Amino acid sequence: MSDYIAYFNQKQATMNVLCMEAGEVLCLTLEGREKLALTLPKMEHFFRVKLTNGCLSLQQRIISLLSSNPQQRYEEFANNYPNLIQKVPKKYIAEYSGVSRETLSRLYSGS
Repeated sequence: MSDYIAYFNQKQATMNVLCMEAGEVLCLTLEGREKLALTLPKMEHFFRVKLTNGCLSLQQRIISLLSSNPQQRYEEFANNYPNLIQKVPKKYIAEYSGVSRETLSRLYSGS
């Protein structure tokens, strides 16, 4: 997970990631990524598949934000990530869903 615009253009990131649980982070420079891809063809394939899947997910998210109403976006989040509904603070679910915290509260109390 990264700010891909910053990563590939070697610019300062404009976003950050907040972890909800302990985990491990792998840091890989763009130069290191390129060296891995050149040295190990399977890594080049891995990076390509990950990037393709990321593009597909991003397009689906954009389509959802443009074509769904707040209720549908909340239901989609709840269906796709049922284990996160109780774990993640509502303000982050609201941000992800593209609605205000107040709108999310109304949607949440109605489900």
